[in-house]
Amino acid sequence: MPHIATDDGIRLYYEEAGTGYPIVFVHEFAGDHRSYEPQLRYFSRRYRCVAFNARGYPPSDVPDDFERYSQQRARDDIRAVLDGLNLPKAHVVGISMGGFATLHFGFAYPDRASALVVAGCGYGAEPDKRQQFRDETARTATKIAETGMSEVAKTYGAGPTRVQLQNKDPRGYAEFMAQLAEHSTLGSANTMRGVQGRRPSLWDLVEEMKRLDVPTLIATGDEDEPCLEPGLLMKRAIKSAALVVFPNTGHALNLEEPDLFNRTCGEFFHQVESGRWPRRDPRATTGSILGM
Repeated sequence: MPHIATDDGIRLYYEEAGTGYPIVFVHEFAGDHRSYEPQLRYFSRRYRCVAFNARGYPPSDVPDDFERYSQQRARDDIRAVLDGLNLPKAHVVGISMGGFATLHFGFAYPDRASALVVAGCGYGAEPDKRQQFRDETARTATKIAETGMSEVAKTYGAGPTRVQLQNKDPRGYAEFMAQLAEHSTLGSANTMRGVQGRRPSLWDLVEEMKRLDVPTLIATGDEDEPCLEPGLLMKRAIKSAALVVFPNTGHALNLEEPDLFNRTCGEFFHQVESGRWPRRDPRATTGSILGM
């Protein structure tokens, strides 16, 4: 099995397909590298596609101590993948937990990212939701540790932003749930405690967003309520960002609407690669309604 070593000695499992300019895919908490199969099948026709498992997700290593899991580690593990595969630069695509990591990667290593797709990003980020999110992540981590991920998957995978996938694609949803139930109990609990529960609010990162100049596509589903306001925040703060909202769509938008997701990302990559991706015109941010 192919693995890449991080600077703190963790081995990350990865798979790749295709040749060409690289795209690195970063998965969500409820997913793993398999969640990007619809994207690898599509983009590997023109790109070198790499999908890896975060630490805590076998066949990647599962550190025992939750202190070895953090937003900074998730960010730097993306860099480790690029370094391990000798990729000076890549398009980076992340969803949910992977979207947060992708955004932080853009902040810290803008010279290593040619384009960022930040999708389904925002859970627990709103200031008035912070304590609720901390409480829920703590309870979820405890429940995972006590009852096992296979048991928690039954409820976690059936939340208010997951039922859209179930309704649209029962076969795809069944596959998603089966894969979620296979996740490591220890790795999932530690990820919930170390990454999810401790990441900073997006509202605390506005100054970093204002400095970000990497072409950025923000994507969310219109029924993914926790990500709507954060999506607007990122769009307004990042001068190189566009926001796309998928209709009648929940959280796992790449699985729920794979064709729309692939075409949207493909058009974005094409504009970036042709040098046509814009920065927001300052005249669009004057605050005037009519322009008078």
